[in-house]
Amino acid sequence: MIPPKGPNGERLSTLDTDLMTWGQVFHVNFFASVVLARGLKEELAAARGSVVNVTSIAGSRVHPFAGAAYATSKAALAALTREMAHDFGPMGVRVNAIAPGEVETGILSPGTSKIVEKLPLGRLGQPEEVAAAIYFLCSQESSYISGAEIEVNGAQHV
Repeated sequence: MIPPKGPNGERLSTLDTDLMTWGQVFHVNFFASVVLARGLKEELAAARGSVVNVTSIAGSRVHPFAGAAYATSKAALAALTREMAHDFGPMGVRVNAIAPGEVETGILSPGTSKIVEKLPLGRLGQPEEVAAAIYFLCSQESSYISGAEIEVNGAQHV
């Protein structure tokens, strides 16, 4: 995952993100999912496996810290998830996505505490909570869920 920032850590917009950065972001945040799933197609089909893409809340709304390239790459990944669910479904492979919100990791931007103050749950998400959602989507408990994007964001978008 690549969330590019400006020289002073600021959000990069559509006007100030250079094309090289757009390409790098899309290669990591979008194309890698296509390459990996296609490369593992036979194994996924044999295991009747599950793919879980990691999108972002920034893919559906303008976020104060996530830049334009990051946000649009995650929006594209959400659409790709639906397309992959359609394409891989006949092989018995389910494809879903999770869209984390503010999660306590090393890539949090300065100023995140102001967002957290406004969250209905009033706290950052934990990596374990995101992992639990991924685990659920890989388990038999979600055997009829495919093509979905589940928000893991403490009600940030309500």
